[in-house]
Amino acid sequence: MTTKVLTVPDISCEHCERAIKGALEPLPGVQVVHVDIPGKKVRVQYDETRVDVETIKAAVEEEEYPVAAVE
Repeated sequence: MTTKVLTVPDISCEHCERAIKGALEPLPGVQVVHVDIPGKKVRVQYDETRVDVETIKAAVEEEEYPVAAVE
């Protein structure tokens, strides 16, 4: 299991959280998605054999939330 933290500066409310969770939770291999609204971060736990961080990042950006950094 791998955990990455994405910095997403445009997160501002619960709608943002729902949109991001809705984009990530259905991806194969994604186990846990935690959105920190005040911190503007998304922590994702996933199985790296089923999904990669680029796919996760693309899913967030497809919802029109640009990813500034991945830790």
